[in-house]
Amino acid sequence: MEKEKKVAFYTLGCKVNQYETNGMIQIFTNAGYKIVPFEEEANIYIINTCTVTNMSDRKSRQILRQAKKNNPNSIVVAIGCYAQIAKKEIEKIEEIDLVLGNNEKVNILEYVEKFLKNRNNINIEDIMQNKNYEDFGSVTYTEKTRAVIKVQDGCDRFCSYCIIPYARGRVRSRNPINVINEIKEISKKGIKEVVITGIHVASYGKDFKEKFELIDLLEKINEIEGINRIRLGSIEPLLITEEFMNRIVKLKKICHHFHLSLQSGCTKTLQRMNRKYSAEEFENIVKIIRNAYNDVILTTDIIVGFPEETDEEFEITYNFLKKIKFYKMHIFKYSPRKGTKAANIKNQVSGDIKELRSKRLIELSDINENEYLKSYLNKEIEVLFEEFDGEYYKGHTANYIMVKVKSNDNLTNEIRKVKIKKAEEMKLIAE
Repeated sequence: MEKEKKVAFYTLGCKVNQYETNGMIQIFTNAGYKIVPFEEEANIYIINTCTVTNMSDRKSRQILRQAKKNNPNSIVVAIGCYAQIAKKEIEKIEEIDLVLGNNEKVNILEYVEKFLKNRNNINIEDIMQNKNYEDFGSVTYTEKTRAVIKVQDGCDRFCSYCIIPYARGRVRSRNPINVINEIKEISKKGIKEVVITGIHVASYGKDFKEKFELIDLLEKINEIEGINRIRLGSIEPLLITEEFMNRIVKLKKICHHFHLSLQSGCTKTLQRMNRKYSAEEFENIVKIIRNAYNDVILTTDIIVGFPEETDEEFEITYNFLKKIKFYKMHIFKYSPRKGTKAANIKNQVSGDIKELRSKRLIELSDINENEYLKSYLNKEIEVLFEEFDGEYYKGHTANYIMVKVKSNDNLTNEIRKVKIKKAEEMKLIAE
C-alpha cells in the first residue's frame, strides 16, 4: 500500500500552472501521499500540461510518454490546458490512463482515487460554461522563496492567435478574502515576496457584482505584515491608466517591474491579432509608467512572422522596439494554432523569414539588456536572495534583475543591500 501512496508531478507552462500544481501537491500531501521527484519511480504521475504553442503540445506529449518509462505499472494522468482542448487526441496515446481538464484540478484526488477503483475515464466538463472560480483554498506549499498567488482564471479577449480562452474559459475572479487569507498564511512561513498572477490578471473583478478591481486587491495585499514585495505577473497594457498609476505608486511594496504583453509594434499587425490597442496607445502607456517610476524595468512578449506580416510591418515593429527600449523581450516565432482565427489566414509567413526576424529582435533584446546592466555598475541596490549554487548566492532586485554575490553568511530568503561591481551577460555581480 505504501507504494501506491507515491505520486510525482511535472509542470509545463505558466505561473498559473505552477500555482495549481502546488495546490494539487498540497491536496495529495494532506491525504497521506508521498511526493517524489518526477524522475523517480512513483505509482501515479500527474502532468500539468500546456497548450500555448504547438511546441507546448509536443513537449506535453513527450513528458506524458516519459512518465510510463519511469514505472510501466504506474497510472499516468494528463491534466491542464492541453488535456482540456485535446482529450480525444491524448486518449490515443497508449501510455495515458486518465485525462482531466482544468475544471478538475481542485478535485483531482477524488478523480484519481475513483479511477484507481474502477479504471473508468472521466468526462471533461465544458469549461466555457463554468462561471465560478475553482478555489484550492489556501495554497501554502511552495518550493521557492517567493510564492505565486493565483487570483483569476479565464480570458474574454480572444486574440486571433491564442487558444488559451478555449482551454481556460471565461473570466472568473477569486474572492479577495481568500486571496488575503492565503497571503497571510504564506507570510507566516517567512516568504517575503508574492507574485500576483492569473490568465488575464487585468480582468480581475470584472465578474464581481460590486466594483472591486485589481488595484483594490493590491492595496489590501500591501497592508499584509511580513510581505516585503508584491510582484505583478504578465499584465494587459490597457490596465495601465493615469488613475491606476496614481494609486499603485503609493504602494511601497509593489516591485518596479512590469511585463507588458505587446506582441507587435505595428498597429496593422495588432489589429489582425485582435489586440485592443494601437502602437501609439502602447507608447503612451509606457510613458505613464516611466513617469511614475524612474527605476522601472519593462519586459514584453513579441510574436514575429504573424500571418501577412510584411517586411515593412516588421521594420515598423523593429524601430518601435528600439524606441521603447525594453529591458528584455521574449521573442516567439508565430505558429498556427488549430481552432484560432489566425490559423485560417492564407498568407502565412515562411519559416526562414520568421527565423531571420527572430534573430534580429533577440540581438536587439540582448543589446538593451546589457546596456541596462552596465548602468548599475558601482550602485547599491537591495536584493532578495533565493538560492545558493555552490559558489554564489543568487537573487533578484525589486525590478527583477538577477544578482550574484559571494558571502560567508547564509543569504537565502534574505533581503540585503549590495554594491554592483561587474556586469555579466544576463546578470550582475555584487559584493
